[in-house]
Amino acid sequence: MIDYFERLSEEEQRRVKESIQLLYRQTFLLERKYDRKSKRYQMNREFYQCDKYLEFIRAYFAIMDIDVIENSQMGVIYIRGEQVVGEKLPRLATLYILVLKLLYDEQMAAVSSSVNVVTTLSEIHEKLGVYRLLKKQPSVTEIRRSLALLKRYQLLEPLDVLEELDGHSRMVIYPTVNVVLMGDDVRELLKSFSEGDTEDGESEI
Repeated sequence: MIDYFERLSEEEQRRVKESIQLLYRQTFLLERKYDRKSKRYQMNREFYQCDKYLEFIRAYFAIMDIDVIENSQMGVIYIRGEQVVGEKLPRLATLYILVLKLLYDEQMAAVSSSVNVVTTLSEIHEKLGVYRLLKKQPSVTEIRRSLALLKRYQLLEPLDVLEELDGHSRMVIYPTVNVVLMGDDVRELLKSFSEGDTEDGESEI
Protein backbone atom coordinates (compact mmCIF):
# COMPACT_ATOMS: atom_id res chain seq x y z
CA MET A 1 0.00 0.00 0.00
CA ILE A 2 2.82 2.39 0.88
CA ASP A 3 4.61 1.51 -2.36
CA TYR A 4 1.51 2.39 -4.37
CA PHE A 5 1.18 5.76 -2.67
CA GLU A 6 4.85 6.62 -3.11
CA ARG A 7 4.65 5.85 -6.83
CA LEU A 8 1.98 8.51 -7.26
CA SER A 9 2.95 11.99 -8.34
CA GLU A 10 2.91 14.77 -5.77
CA GLU A 11 -0.37 16.07 -7.19
CA GLU A 12 -1.99 12.62 -7.06
CA GLN A 13 -0.85 12.16 -3.47
CA ARG A 14 -2.49 15.47 -2.61
CA ARG A 15 -5.75 14.30 -4.21
CA VAL A 16 -5.71 11.02 -2.31
CA LYS A 17 -5.15 12.84 0.99
CA GLU A 18 -7.94 15.26 0.15
CA SER A 19 -10.37 12.41 -0.59
CA ILE A 20 -9.52 10.61 2.66
CA GLN A 21 -9.95 13.79 4.70
CA LEU A 22 -13.26 14.61 3.01
CA LEU A 23 -14.70 11.15 3.59
CA TYR A 24 -13.64 11.11 7.23
CA ARG A 25 -15.02 14.59 7.83
CA GLN A 26 -18.25 14.37 5.79
CA THR A 27 -19.00 10.61 5.90
CA PHE A 28 -20.57 10.86 2.42
CA LEU A 29 -19.48 11.92 -1.06
CA LEU A 30 -22.24 12.43 -3.62
CA GLU A 31 -21.81 11.78 -7.33
CA ARG A 32 -24.16 14.61 -8.26
CA LYS A 33 -24.99 17.72 -6.26
CA TYR A 34 -27.43 20.52 -6.88
CA ASP A 35 -25.84 23.82 -7.83
CA ARG A 36 -27.99 26.77 -6.84
CA LYS A 37 -26.36 29.16 -9.31
CA SER A 38 -26.93 27.02 -12.40
CA LYS A 39 -30.16 25.56 -10.93
CA ARG A 40 -29.26 22.05 -11.98
CA TYR A 41 -27.45 18.95 -10.78
CA GLN A 42 -23.76 18.82 -11.56
CA MET A 43 -21.15 16.10 -11.39
CA ASN A 44 -19.15 16.26 -8.17
CA ARG A 45 -15.40 16.34 -8.83
CA GLU A 46 -14.68 15.15 -5.28
CA PHE A 47 -16.69 11.96 -5.85
CA TYR A 48 -14.83 10.99 -9.02
CA GLN A 49 -11.50 11.87 -7.46
CA CYS A 50 -12.24 9.48 -4.59
CA ASP A 51 -13.55 6.83 -6.97
CA LYS A 52 -10.32 6.91 -8.97
CA TYR A 53 -8.24 5.94 -5.93
CA LEU A 54 -10.97 3.91 -4.23
CA GLU A 55 -9.00 0.67 -3.89
CA PHE A 56 -6.19 2.42 -2.02
CA ILE A 57 -8.61 4.47 0.08
CA ARG A 58 -10.45 1.29 1.08
CA ALA A 59 -7.18 -0.32 2.15
CA TYR A 60 -6.28 2.80 4.14
CA PHE A 61 -9.57 2.89 6.06
CA ALA A 62 -9.53 -0.89 6.55
CA ILE A 63 -6.59 -0.44 8.91
CA MET A 64 -9.01 1.41 11.22
CA ASP A 65 -11.76 -1.20 10.69
CA ILE A 66 -13.76 1.29 8.62
CA ASP A 67 -15.53 0.13 5.47
CA VAL A 68 -15.70 2.35 2.39
CA ILE A 69 -18.93 1.60 0.52
CA GLU A 70 -19.77 2.67 -3.02
CA ASN A 71 -23.45 2.57 -3.95
CA SER A 72 -23.67 3.24 -7.67
CA GLN A 73 -27.48 3.17 -7.66
CA MET A 74 -27.69 6.03 -5.17
CA GLY A 75 -24.53 7.69 -6.48
CA VAL A 76 -22.73 7.88 -3.14
CA ILE A 77 -19.48 6.76 -1.53
CA TYR A 78 -19.55 6.60 2.26
CA ILE A 79 -17.72 5.20 5.26
CA ARG A 80 -19.18 2.86 7.85
CA GLY A 81 -17.84 1.28 11.02
CA GLU A 82 -17.69 1.49 14.79
CA GLN A 83 -14.70 3.81 14.52
CA VAL A 84 -16.71 6.40 12.58
CA VAL A 85 -17.55 8.90 15.30
CA GLY A 86 -20.29 11.24 14.23
CA GLU A 87 -21.15 14.73 15.36
CA LYS A 88 -23.66 15.21 18.13
CA LEU A 89 -26.84 16.62 16.62
CA PRO A 90 -29.51 18.66 18.39
CA ARG A 91 -32.96 17.11 18.71
CA LEU A 92 -34.44 19.25 15.93
CA ALA A 93 -31.81 18.10 13.41
CA THR A 94 -32.54 14.49 14.36
CA LEU A 95 -36.26 15.04 13.84
CA TYR A 96 -35.54 16.61 10.46
CA ILE A 97 -33.54 13.55 9.38
CA LEU A 98 -36.42 11.30 10.40
CA VAL A 99 -38.95 13.34 8.44
CA LEU A 100 -36.65 13.67 5.43
CA LYS A 101 -36.47 9.88 5.27
CA LEU A 102 -40.26 9.59 5.44
CA LEU A 103 -40.75 12.22 2.73
CA TYR A 104 -38.04 10.67 0.56
CA ASP A 105 -39.66 7.23 0.72
CA GLU A 106 -43.11 8.63 0.00
CA GLN A 107 -42.02 10.59 -3.07
CA MET A 108 -39.81 7.82 -4.40
CA ALA A 109 -42.73 5.38 -4.15
CA ALA A 110 -44.83 7.76 -6.24
CA VAL A 111 -42.19 8.78 -8.79
CA SER A 112 -39.07 6.62 -9.13
CA SER A 113 -37.46 8.41 -12.10
CA SER A 114 -35.00 10.31 -9.90
CA VAL A 115 -32.93 9.53 -6.81
CA ASN A 116 -33.38 13.11 -5.56
CA VAL A 117 -36.51 14.50 -3.95
CA VAL A 118 -37.58 18.11 -3.36
CA THR A 119 -39.57 19.25 -0.34
CA THR A 120 -40.31 22.47 1.54
CA LEU A 121 -39.85 23.56 5.12
CA SER A 122 -43.65 23.65 5.54
CA GLU A 123 -43.93 20.03 4.41
CA ILE A 124 -41.25 19.00 6.89
CA HIS A 125 -43.00 20.76 9.79
CA GLU A 126 -46.40 19.43 8.72
CA LYS A 127 -45.02 15.89 8.85
CA LEU A 128 -43.58 16.58 12.30
CA GLY A 129 -47.06 17.73 13.34
CA VAL A 130 -48.74 14.60 11.97
CA TYR A 131 -46.52 12.43 14.16
CA ARG A 132 -46.72 14.91 17.06
CA LEU A 133 -42.94 15.12 17.20
CA LEU A 134 -42.62 18.88 17.50
CA LYS A 135 -43.34 19.83 21.11
CA LYS A 136 -42.88 23.54 20.50
CA GLN A 137 -42.23 25.82 17.55
CA PRO A 138 -38.45 26.07 17.03
CA SER A 139 -36.81 29.43 16.58
CA VAL A 140 -35.53 30.53 13.18
CA THR A 141 -31.98 30.26 14.57
CA GLU A 142 -32.57 26.61 15.56
CA ILE A 143 -34.04 25.82 12.15
CA ARG A 144 -31.15 27.43 10.27
CA ARG A 145 -28.57 25.67 12.43
CA SER A 146 -30.22 22.28 11.88
CA LEU A 147 -30.51 22.74 8.13
CA ALA A 148 -26.90 23.94 7.92
CA LEU A 149 -25.74 20.79 9.73
CA LEU A 150 -27.69 18.53 7.39
CA LYS A 151 -26.33 20.41 4.39
CA ARG A 152 -22.81 19.90 5.72
CA TYR A 153 -23.38 16.15 5.84
CA GLN A 154 -24.94 16.24 2.35
CA LEU A 155 -28.32 14.99 3.48
CA LEU A 156 -30.09 17.95 1.93
CA GLU A 157 -29.37 20.99 -0.22
CA PRO A 158 -31.34 24.22 0.33
CA LEU A 159 -32.52 25.64 -2.99
CA ASP A 160 -33.19 29.01 -1.40
CA VAL A 161 -31.02 31.24 0.76
CA LEU A 162 -31.21 30.22 4.44
CA GLU A 163 -31.12 33.87 5.50
CA GLU A 164 -34.50 34.29 3.76
CA LEU A 165 -36.00 31.18 5.35
CA ASP A 166 -39.78 30.71 5.35
CA GLY A 167 -42.32 27.93 4.91
CA HIS A 168 -41.91 27.97 1.13
CA SER A 169 -38.14 27.45 1.31
CA ARG A 170 -37.31 24.44 -0.88
CA MET A 171 -34.63 21.83 -0.40
CA VAL A 172 -33.39 18.72 -2.14
CA ILE A 173 -33.33 15.53 -0.09
CA TYR A 174 -30.26 13.58 -1.13
CA PRO A 175 -30.30 9.74 -1.27
CA THR A 176 -27.74 9.69 1.55
CA VAL A 177 -30.73 9.78 3.91
CA ASN A 178 -31.18 6.08 3.02
CA VAL A 179 -27.72 5.35 4.37
CA VAL A 180 -28.36 7.17 7.65
CA LEU A 181 -31.80 5.66 8.26
CA MET A 182 -33.28 2.33 7.23
CA GLY A 183 -36.96 1.44 7.55
CA ASP A 184 -36.51 -0.21 10.95
CA ASP A 185 -34.57 2.79 12.21
CA VAL A 186 -37.46 5.08 11.30
CA ARG A 187 -39.96 2.96 13.21
CA GLU A 188 -37.72 2.79 16.27
CA LEU A 189 -37.14 6.55 16.27
CA LEU A 190 -40.86 7.27 15.83
CA LYS A 191 -41.59 5.06 18.82
CA SER A 192 -38.79 6.63 20.85
CA PHE A 193 -39.86 10.22 20.22
CA SER A 194 -43.56 9.49 20.62
CA GLU A 195 -42.80 8.08 24.07
CA GLY A 196 -40.98 11.31 24.94
CA ASP A 197 -37.43 9.95 24.92
CA THR A 198 -34.48 12.26 24.13
CA GLU A 199 -36.71 15.28 24.67
CA ASP A 200 -33.75 17.54 25.23
CA GLY A 201 -31.01 15.15 24.24
CA GLU A 202 -28.72 14.83 21.30
CA SER A 203 -28.23 12.13 18.72
CA GLU A 204 -25.24 11.17 16.68
CA ILE A 205 -24.78 11.15 12.93
